[in-house]
Amino acid sequence: MTEVNSPPRLGGWTRFVTARPRLSLLVALVLTALAVVAGSGVADRLGSGGWEDPTAQSTYATKALEREFPASQPNLLLLVDSGSASVDDPAVAAEADRLTARLASEKGVIGVGSYWRTKSPGLRAKDGHEALIAAHLTGDEKATNDTLDRIAPALRGTHGPVHVKVGGIVAVRHEMQTIIKEDLARAEMIALPVTLLLLVMVFGSAIAALLPLGIGIVAILGTNAVLRGLTEFTDVSVFAMNLTTALGLGLAIDYALFIVRRFREELATGGEPLTAIATTLRTAGRTVLFSALTVAVSLAAMLVFPMYFLRSFAYAGIAVVLLAAAAALILLPAALLLLGHRVNSLDLRRLFRRGRQAQAQAQTAAQAPASGEGMAWARLANLVMRRAPFFALATAAVLVLLGLPFLGVKFGTADDRQLPAGAESHVVQQHIRDGFPGNPGGGLEVLAEGSATPAQYTAYKAEIARLPEVAGVDGPLVKSDSAYFTVLPKGEAVDSAAQRLVGELRSADAPFTTKVTGTAAVLVDSKHAIATRLPWAAALIVIVTLLLVFLLTGSVLIPIQAVLLNTLSLTAMFGAVVWVFQDGHLSGLLGFTSPGSIETTLPVLMFCVAFGLSMDYGVFLLSRIKEEYDRTGDHNEAVRHGLQRTGGLITAAAVILAVVMVAIGTSRVTNTKMLGLGIALAVLMDAMIVRSLLVPAVMKLTGTATWWAPAPLRRFHDRFGVSEGGENPPRGAGNGATNHDVPADENSDGSPNESGGVRAIR
Repeated sequence: MTEVNSPPRLGGWTRFVTARPRLSLLVALVLTALAVVAGSGVADRLGSGGWEDPTAQSTYATKALEREFPASQPNLLLLVDSGSASVDDPAVAAEADRLTARLASEKGVIGVGSYWRTKSPGLRAKDGHEALIAAHLTGDEKATNDTLDRIAPALRGTHGPVHVKVGGIVAVRHEMQTIIKEDLARAEMIALPVTLLLLVMVFGSAIAALLPLGIGIVAILGTNAVLRGLTEFTDVSVFAMNLTTALGLGLAIDYALFIVRRFREELATGGEPLTAIATTLRTAGRTVLFSALTVAVSLAAMLVFPMYFLRSFAYAGIAVVLLAAAAALILLPAALLLLGHRVNSLDLRRLFRRGRQAQAQAQTAAQAPASGEGMAWARLANLVMRRAPFFALATAAVLVLLGLPFLGVKFGTADDRQLPAGAESHVVQQHIRDGFPGNPGGGLEVLAEGSATPAQYTAYKAEIARLPEVAGVDGPLVKSDSAYFTVLPKGEAVDSAAQRLVGELRSADAPFTTKVTGTAAVLVDSKHAIATRLPWAAALIVIVTLLLVFLLTGSVLIPIQAVLLNTLSLTAMFGAVVWVFQDGHLSGLLGFTSPGSIETTLPVLMFCVAFGLSMDYGVFLLSRIKEEYDRTGDHNEAVRHGLQRTGGLITAAAVILAVVMVAIGTSRVTNTKMLGLGIALAVLMDAMIVRSLLVPAVMKLTGTATWWAPAPLRRFHDRFGVSEGGENPPRGAGNGATNHDVPADENSDGSPNESGGVRAIR
């Protein structure tokens, strides 16, 4: 540790993280190694479903039918192609019967049926050259995957006169899980080197650039271990791994960027490493903590929904955010203390410069970031504030215009079209959609529970057959005190008519208890679950965000502005999601098949993630503006200074996070592609449009009223609030008063300020 003539007064947290830096890093290394072991194989234990409400009527009916009538819920389909021959050819029929018998003899397979045994016209293609064998694989998702892995290799391929492809829900989910794992590995191979290159460009020093990347890797590995532990108690979606990688790298880099840059600035002013660490944690460290809390709250809102798909993202997101913040606030200071001035070592930018003068300029740029880049942001702030009404109205209008396509959103369920066009299970389902009669996958099942006479079943069947949206009714198939009917709607599987039919079937009079399931019923129940819980999730996000931003700023208006402007920043993302992924624009370029709808849970997920990330950047900007306002009491100067000092940092962090999200967006699974590209767009729009134009324009329009708070809230903030610039803001700060009467080395109550006064982040 470097000796200083006048040892700095250290806070408790600073003493804790700097007491034994080598021991801290050694413990972190050991824990990370244990996390690698604990998290190994986590992807194999994750599920690829979770879009349905487990408490819904449709879920109950599906499980009951699987238990009592497994043939009614086939999850494995074999598409048998007879080539130029007819499926009724004797040789084809004989081979199909052999395959059916072989499938029925397999362990874990029940409810096997085929066209050749039932002669059902719905199992025979219209051209007569394809037909289906259907079965139900028993057990949970892991058990069905294991069964599929065991039996599929022997079933697919050419068998005498026929060629077999494997499809069905089990095959779709298994193939989706496999593709996601492969795509995630490829995304990491893309994101890591590109991120490192961008960090080198931001910092110049290779040593400084490696620190954020290391923090991100620690957060990712730790979260994988957490998810592996959670799989012992609850279902976790495989899609959550994508969020782990994206947020692990993105947020860890954001936090480390903020802390490393502040540390280097403190060193550049002549401070010793320990002093620089103390100031960095007292200022940038607090901002990181508040940022992590706002992001974690946004992600925690998904816990109010019953679908494990959404809850999984909350598990992964909260874990990775807290681990990234912990690593940035514990491990990073220890590493910086050990490195000291060597954090600026290996300035790779010198390779692209010539002469001593250029090298001196490089050193100056590394030590004082408020160079040309900072002045450019200052000039932008001045321009925006001079034309504040124009920029506020024009920016808001553009964002609203970009969001208009979302007014035409159509919600649906995830199916095989999430997979690439060449995926085997997608090919099977597409052949069924295009070539088989009726409406495959669009049927509704009505479970009837309770004893009934044949006459009562017949009367009920006739009643539901008279419903205007019903094309036909099959059944009942009776077993003990239960039975089921299959109802075929006239239209598409999940269109508005099919959804109305679900309500009509549920309200129809019957002498027994009825429950409805099927694709449209699952969608209706999912939409209901989201609609009833969405206000609670939104209230949680808004209330906690308002409280946290108030504690940071002491203003009543700023938290409201933050929530409204953050929400507005997401309009472009939602508009693009509908225009691209629902309507199919750019589908050829991006390589996906549009199902004509958006999976119901995706907008909720994207809002929670993107809102949290927007607040992340908002906290960075607002904390710097608040610090300058506390120092000078000049509102316009505070806004200009805040944008000057954070504009480049926020933009760099947003570009790096966008690179990670775009790498995730290269996935061949449509939902993952939508998540990655959509959030990348939201992050860039927020950093480059909202933070750079809309926020300074709105703050100029609101003027010093921006900092107003009623007296009770001012007293509350004085007692419990925090400021990046010091332990306590000067008297009058945050309420429109200047603070030139407060000595730089004293707090508002006249006591010594251990930071030596409220300092701006250089």
